[in-house]
Parts: sequence; C-alpha cells; structure tokens
Amino acid sequence: MQWSAMRWRVVVVFISLVTLIPLSVIFASIGSPDAAIWSHLIDYQLPGILLNTLWLVLGVGSGVFLIGVPLAWLVSVYDFPGRRFFTWALMLPLAMPAYVMAFSQLGLLEFTGPIQTWLRDTYGTSSWVPSARSTGGVIVILTLAFYPYVYLLARNAFSTMGRRALEVGQSLGLSRSQGFWRVALPMARPWIIGGMTLALMETLADFGAVAIFNYDTFTNAIYKAWFSFFSLDTAKQLASLLVTMVFVLVWFEQSARGRRAYTQAGRAAPLPRLRLGGWRAVGATLLAALVFALAFALPVVQLVFWAVSVWVEELNADLAAYVGRSLLLSLMAAALVAAVALLLSYAQRRDKRMTTHAFAKIATLGYAVPGTVLAVGVFVPIAWLDNALIDVFKDWLPEGTTAILKGTLLIMLLAFVARFLAVGHSAIDAAMHRITASQEEAARILGYSGWRLAARLHLPLLTGGILTAMLMVFVDVMKEMPITLMTRPFGWDTLSVRIFNLTAEGQWDRAALPAIAIVLAGLIPVILLSRQKDSA
Repeated sequence: MQWSAMRWRVVVVFISLVTLIPLSVIFASIGSPDAAIWSHLIDYQLPGILLNTLWLVLGVGSGVFLIGVPLAWLVSVYDFPGRRFFTWALMLPLAMPAYVMAFSQLGLLEFTGPIQTWLRDTYGTSSWVPSARSTGGVIVILTLAFYPYVYLLARNAFSTMGRRALEVGQSLGLSRSQGFWRVALPMARPWIIGGMTLALMETLADFGAVAIFNYDTFTNAIYKAWFSFFSLDTAKQLASLLVTMVFVLVWFEQSARGRRAYTQAGRAAPLPRLRLGGWRAVGATLLAALVFALAFALPVVQLVFWAVSVWVEELNADLAAYVGRSLLLSLMAAALVAAVALLLSYAQRRDKRMTTHAFAKIATLGYAVPGTVLAVGVFVPIAWLDNALIDVFKDWLPEGTTAILKGTLLIMLLAFVARFLAVGHSAIDAAMHRITASQEEAARILGYSGWRLAARLHLPLLTGGILTAMLMVFVDVMKEMPITLMTRPFGWDTLSVRIFNLTAEGQWDRAALPAIAIVLAGLIPVILLSRQKDSA
C-alpha cells in the first residue's frame, strides 16, 4: 500500500514538472539580471509598458465592475421586458476572443468605417468622434470582452441572496438602493472580486487585442524581444516581471477573501423577482440591450458583412487548411490534456497526502500564467535539451542539424498542457469526486483491482467529465493565439495565426471568415454553461 501511494505521488510530481520547469526558468532569470538588458529595458521599454499596464488595470477593472455588477443585479432581482433573453445573451461575449472583438470594433469605428461614414453623409463631419486607437479605446474593448466574468459570478451571488438581501435591508429601515449598497454588495464581494481578478488576469495575458491596437504591454514586448530583436534573455526578463504581477494579483484576490466566511444559511426556495414598471423597466432593457449590442451583436454583424464581401475569394483550399490544422491541433491538445488531467486526478485519489495535493496545485498553476510567458518558459529548456542531444548524437545526425525538438508540435502541445491542465482537471476531478468509496469497495469485493478497477468502474463513470474537459480545452486551443504564434512549426499556421497575420496588415475583411469560425466554436461552452445555470 505504501509503495502504491509512493508510485502515484511520483506521477503527480512528474506531471507538475510541465508547469514547474517553465516557471522556474522564468523566475530564475530574476535572480540573474543582465545589466545591459535591464539598462535597455529601463531606458526604452519599461516606463511606457508599466504606464500602459497601469492604465489597463485601472480602466478595465473599473469598467468590468461598472458593467458586470449592475447587469447581474438587474437580471437576478428584477423582472423587466427581455430579462429572460438577456440573462444568457449577456454571456455571449465569452465566445468571442478579445482580438476578434478588437479588429471588428476598429472596423466599425475608424474613419472609413460605417459609423463615421454615416455621420459624414448625414451631418457633414465626423471629426468630433474620438479616435478608437487610443488608451481609452483599448480599455473599452477589453472591458466589453471581459465583463462577463464579473457578470457571471455576481449573478450567481445575487441569484442566491439578492431579493433576500433587499428584505433584510428593508427590515432594518433601508431603502432598496441602500439595501443594495449596504447589504447585497458587501455579501457578494468574494464573487465580484473573483470575477474582477479573472478579468484582470485576462487583461494582463492579452496579446492579440493590444497587438491590433499597437498598444505596448508586457505580452507584445515579450513577442517583439524574441522575434524582432532575437533576444530570448530580454523576453525572459520581461516575462519574469509579468508573471510576478499575475501572482501578486492572485495573492491580492486571496487576501481580499481573507478568513471571512460567506455561506448561505440553508437552502430556501427562490423568491419571486420584483417587477419594474414605467421608465425603470425601459431603462433596464435599454441598458442590457446597449451592452449586448456593443459587446456581441455589432461585432458579429460587422464580421458577417465582411465575410459576405470576400467569401468568393477567401473560401478556398487555404482556409480549409487553416481550419484543418486548428481542428487537428485542438483535438490533439484536448486528448493530451484530458489524459494528463485524468492521470493527475486519479493519482490524487489514490494518494491523499498533503505533498501530493501541493504538487497537483502546482501542476494546475499554468492557467494563471500568460501564454507568452509559458511559450518562453517551455522553449528555453527544450532548446537546451536540443543542444545536448545534438552534442551526444552528432555522429549519427545529418550534417548541419541544428534542431531535433525545436520547431515541432511537441513544444506547442507541452505549452498547451501547462496552460490548460487546470481546465481539464477541474472537469474530470469534479466527476471523480462523485465516485464514492462504497462503489470502489463493492467493485473490489467482485474481484476488480488495479487497472481492471479503473477500466470497469472509474472510466465509465468519468466519461461525461472527460468529454467536458476535452470540449473546454478544444475551444480554448481554437481561440488561443500567443502560444500558437510563438511556438508553431514553420508554415503551420492556424486560424488564430491567420487572423494575426491579416490584421497586422490591416486586412480585416479577409480575417472575417477565420474569426467567424472561431466565434462559432466558442459558442459551444457558453451554451453549455447557460444550460447548466438554467437547470441549477
């Protein structure tokens, strides 16, 4: 028994290396600063990057709070025309990657776009329209892309206690607005902070949207340092700063929760919503409709308009190849992540010691790390291993061999495992916890043990969790841009890389068809999530 537990602990430690090694490579660069690199960073890059990042954090943090919390409160506590539709429709921006929303909104708002063209035709000028290519423009786009994180979690909190919180406030002599500010909002704080933390982590990790706006942040600075200046050391130093900021954000979120307990006292039947009337009902509908239109409907309409204008030229074998590579890569990554997540969860079940649990936590840390950081962290040790293998086997390798593992799908898949293992693990581990000890004991009495027990009991009961994990990872990899862009084999472009290349040249209309394919794939988990919420 002791040997069996040790064996599973070794499995967990080995899996954690996929995340631990890249993070160690990045953090090690902090301990060995290069004076020349830091002098260059401080003189030319860091001040601007830090200022831009500060504006993004402040702007997007405020924006997602001001949009997500009021909308969650409205659909949870009040009834107004269109509430049923907006309850799930306001989650749809989750299906659209931020870089797709960025170039579609730019197409709408730029000088040659339909809005400014209509203004000039109608009023003779559009000079008063502010430029979308600005700090405010980036903040608005990222806010519209990431507010659903706050909306979703705050809605969950308000749905369970919103109306009851109002009644508690009224019993204390408070008005409805006072009940919201003094009772409901403080009680929902952990959910709201959790949603804001997710939104800010996505903001710090975003690469595609800020690249389209040509807005310098850590992610595109890391990309430029590696691929424009060919300085992997500079990329590592920048990545170390970025991952430090992300972990500070996670620490802040955990600290904000503190030791306070936010529990619901028992389960009670949900109270009926308060019906709004008159101008309040109209205002609630207009607010929800405005956010839905800006964050999802208008960008989709713009994409469809562009797609209709270019589909004859763009719907060809090249697009089919991009779709094929995206599907193949997503399927391989989904299968690999699900297999590793299954092994990790099963090992945790077999060995429940704190050490095993701690290494399992480390293995799933990658989801909090930006893709650009993981790309650098995975590439560096693979390059070192490549050089070592070439030295050892140089007599057997063809003359001039400079790479064995570099530039292969292996690096991409390793980076995807590190990045999305948490997604697959959460789905499979939840299913694993539904298998009771009595079920295992009954199977052992029938003579099943070891791998036969796993094959006859665990795998059939885990099928739903495994499929969910594969689906979630599949969609995430379809949308993922920085890891694919930085580690893909030569000529192995996917839909997201195609969008990056076309938008970098300003050919937004040609990027519409690949973008629509990604948005359609992204709708799948949103629909599943909406159904789960409705059935809860």
